[in-house]
Amino acid sequence: MTWKEAFFASPGPASIKKAGLLSLKGLCMGSADVIPGVSGGTIALITGIYEDLIGALKSLNTTMVKKALVFDLKEALACVHIRFLLSLLVGVGTAIISLARVMNFLLNHYPVFTWSLFFGLISASILVVSRQVPDWGPRTGISLVIGAVVAAFIVNLMPVTTPETLWFILLCGIVAICAMILPGISGAFILLILGKYEFITGTLKNPFLPQNLMIIIVFCLGCLIGLLSFSRLLNYLLINYRQSTMAFLTGLMIGSMPKIWPWKEILETKIIQGEPHVIWGTNSMPQTMNVEVLLALVLAVIGFIAVLVIERLARVKSD
Repeated sequence: MTWKEAFFASPGPASIKKAGLLSLKGLCMGSADVIPGVSGGTIALITGIYEDLIGALKSLNTTMVKKALVFDLKEALACVHIRFLLSLLVGVGTAIISLARVMNFLLNHYPVFTWSLFFGLISASILVVSRQVPDWGPRTGISLVIGAVVAAFIVNLMPVTTPETLWFILLCGIVAICAMILPGISGAFILLILGKYEFITGTLKNPFLPQNLMIIIVFCLGCLIGLLSFSRLLNYLLINYRQSTMAFLTGLMIGSMPKIWPWKEILETKIIQGEPHVIWGTNSMPQTMNVEVLLALVLAVIGFIAVLVIERLARVKSD
């Protein structure tokens, strides 16, 4: 088998035009993955590539890894839906690197407005995920409560600042990638819970700095590990215990909402990667109803409606 034969052995776009179209869809997915509350999986549903995406991710399996470990690289390449993944990742990567700069800037300079938008997005996402449980009953109710309790425990247990060590960045990648491929659950939301959303997006402002490049590589390695391991378990749970799993995820989002509350007390200012970053402490309430508070509420409503519109488009597409 030649390298060319291995490259074209698996499913994927057969022309440059089709590859470009897939990259454009990846651009939309990547933009969604950077924004907490909007899932890349939902965008994949809307654009009609969700089944292909799941198939491509499943091609990153132990068979491929075993062939790569014994340096049977052509066979390993033939196992992977490489043309699909490369075309998609070009778009996803472009969106993440470009939009991450914007989100990092907004979090630093307009935190209340940004968190308000996030709050609206994730509030609507709770409704979206809960709709995937058509038959609520004792079992799903218990799963919901367990999810909410677990999330509340994690959020309260999680320190204001989480470690910036490589092992924790690896863990963030493992967990976040599993959420990124689920319709309704955002990987960026998981990074918010873990306290690493601003940190990861900050590294993407200057991705080729040695320290930032190391963080990005470790995070991507975590994503790969998550795809090869935990995503399999998640897929099993969704196939065999879908309603209980979705109810648990709904509870997880509900219990995590205090983490996304827009109004917080400033704890300290910390220098991260050469720039000042505000470290937020406990939640608080706005003291007066002024223009800033009103605009924050409007942004929350806009975020809420936007997710419902996207979810509606996804349901129409899947039907």
